[in-house]
Amino acid sequence: MDVNEFKKRGKEMIDFIAEYYENVDNMPPMSSVKPGYLYSLIPHEAPEEPESFENIQQDIETKIMPGMMHWQSSNFFGWYPSSGSFPAMLGDMVSSMFSIIGFNWICSPAATELETVVMDWLGKLIGLDSRFMAIKEDGTEGDGGGVIQGTASEAHIVVMIAAREMAVDRLKSYGMNSNDIDMIRHTLVAYFSDQTHSAGQKATSIIGCQARIIPSDASFRLTKCALQAAITKDRQNGLIPFFVCATFGTTNTAAIDDLYGIADVADSEHLWLHIDAAYAGAALVCPEFRPLARGIERAHSFNFNAHKWLLTNFDCSALWVADSTHLVNALSIEREYLPKVKGATDFVKDYRNWELPLGRRFRSLKLWFVMRMYGASGIRAYIRKHVKEAKWLEAQLLEDGRFEIMAPVVFGLVVFRVKSGIIAGSACDVNKTNAELVRRINNDGRVFLVGTNIRGVHVLRPNIGSTYGTSENTALLVKVIKECTTKVIAEYSKQ
Repeated sequence: MDVNEFKKRGKEMIDFIAEYYENVDNMPPMSSVKPGYLYSLIPHEAPEEPESFENIQQDIETKIMPGMMHWQSSNFFGWYPSSGSFPAMLGDMVSSMFSIIGFNWICSPAATELETVVMDWLGKLIGLDSRFMAIKEDGTEGDGGGVIQGTASEAHIVVMIAAREMAVDRLKSYGMNSNDIDMIRHTLVAYFSDQTHSAGQKATSIIGCQARIIPSDASFRLTKCALQAAITKDRQNGLIPFFVCATFGTTNTAAIDDLYGIADVADSEHLWLHIDAAYAGAALVCPEFRPLARGIERAHSFNFNAHKWLLTNFDCSALWVADSTHLVNALSIEREYLPKVKGATDFVKDYRNWELPLGRRFRSLKLWFVMRMYGASGIRAYIRKHVKEAKWLEAQLLEDGRFEIMAPVVFGLVVFRVKSGIIAGSACDVNKTNAELVRRINNDGRVFLVGTNIRGVHVLRPNIGSTYGTSENTALLVKVIKECTTKVIAEYSKQ
C-alpha cells in the first residue's frame, strides 16, 4: 500500500467508522455467536500472497462484526464503560502515524514531555494534591508525577513493587542485610477488602507476597478498624505488613472505602497506601464529588482509568505517585544502549522506569486531544449527565414497586434486584429469578447489562456511561427491564 492508496483507504475507513457509530444502536449490543465460530470461517494459515483491502473489509463486516460485543452502543450498560470518543480516536491516529517506541526522553522528547504536562493537567483537573504533580508551581521538578499505564491492573503491580522497595529500605534501616531480607520477603503482606478488584490479589501473586482479604462492612467498605485488626494479628504472627489498597468506587457496587481512616492506619503502620479509583476517579473532575475522596491527599499513589469514564479510548490508565523515588529505584535498570540525558533534566522522565514494559506508545496524545476538544466544562457536563441519568433510573425502579436498590447510587452505577416479596419462595428462588432476569434481558437483544453476587444475593448492575447515549437509551433500558420482569415473574408464579 503506497501513500496514495493509503489516502483513499484511510478516508474509506473513516467513513466506515462513522457509519458504524451512526448505526451501532440499531444492533444487538451482545454477540450471539458460539465459541469457536471464527475458526471455521477464516483460513488456518496466513496468506502467501497479498490480499485486497476490499476483501479484508468484507471480512470485517461478515466475520468479525458478528462476534463483537458493541461496547460503544448507547444500549450497552454492562460492567463499567469503555468510553471512547472521536477526539481520542484522532489522537490515536496521530500516535499511530509516529509509531514510536518511547522508552526514554531521547526517543522522542515531545512524547515524554507531553505526558508529563498532560498528566499534571489531568491531576489538577481532578483536584489531586500538589504532591502528585511532576512540575511545581515555580516551574521546578517535583518529587511526584503521573504516568500512563495500560490498565489499573498494571498500576497495581507497579506500585506494589515500589511499596516493596520502600519496605525493604525500612528493613535495611533496622540493620538487616540483603540476604536476611531475601529470606523473609515471603512474609510481606498486602491488604485488600473482599470488594477490591482482583487485580490486587493478582499483583501479590506476581511479586511473591501474601494477600490478606478483609471482610467489608455492611456498606461494602474497607474500614479503619477492620484493617488495623488484621494488621495487628499478622504482626503477632511474625508477618510484615507493607501495602494497602483502598478503593474509590468498587467494581460490584461503586462503594467508597474509609479512605481517611485507612490513611491513618497506613501512616502509623508505615504501609504504602494505594487508592484504586479505576472507574469513579473520573467523577473527581466535578468538585461536588471531591468531599467523598477525602484522604487521597495522604496516599502514596492514586490511579484511575481515563479509558473507563473520561472519553479516552483504551488503553489509558492514569497513575500518580507522590514520590517517584522508590518506584524508579525498583524498576530502573541501566544499559549502554539506553543513553541518559546530561545537563538540565527537569522535564526528562525515563518512563520506562515507571512501568513494566520498556517500550511505550505515545498515549498522551489522545488524552491531550480529549482535554482540549472537550474542555474541562465539557468533561464535567459529560460526567454529570450520566449521574443524572442513573438517579432517574433509580427513581423509575423504585416507583415501579417491584425492585429494591441494593447500594447507594452515587455515580453511574445502579445496583438493584426484584424484591423478595414479589416472588414466592426461598432466597434461592429469588436469586434464581434475578439471575434469569439478567439472562432474559440480554437475550431480548435491545440492551445489555450484567449481574453480580454480593454476599449471596444476586443483583443486576446496569451502568450509565455511554459516550453518545441519551435519556432515550436509559428509557429503553427501563422499558426492557420492566417488560422482562413481568414475564419472568409470571413464569415463576406458574411453577
